Amino acid sequence: MSVRRGDIVLVQLPFASGQTAKVRPVLVIQSDRNNQRLKNTIIAAITSNVSRVAYEPTQFLIDISTPEGLASGLKFNSAVICEYLATIEQSRIGRRLGQLPASAMRRIDDCLKAALGTAA
Repeated sequence: MSVRRGDIVLVQLPFASGQTAKVRPVLVIQSDRNNQRLKNTIIAAITSNVSRVAYEPTQFLIDISTPEGLASGLKFNSAVICEYLATIEQSRIGRRLGQLPASAMRRIDDCLKAALGTAA
């Protein structure tokens, strides 16, 4: 399956302990160029726990009542957790749920900068 930056896809994602895994939605954050030429892609986890979004600059709210939220394909308000990144084989990616528009991905970039300590 080919993926694009901004795609929200389902992936078997391990818990932090590494003992078990669960199918979860994730956001593809790797560039389209690298998604085409590499077998791996970089993703950010998505959770339905939105309790920290208001004060955590590393998290982005996907509100399903907005047009960008509807395009995400998610069923619940969710948070992209930019401090929880992983590199996975593209062959592990399940179905595509939806996609975030470029405007949302620019805000994701700000969350990534905060998570990586490169924010201005």
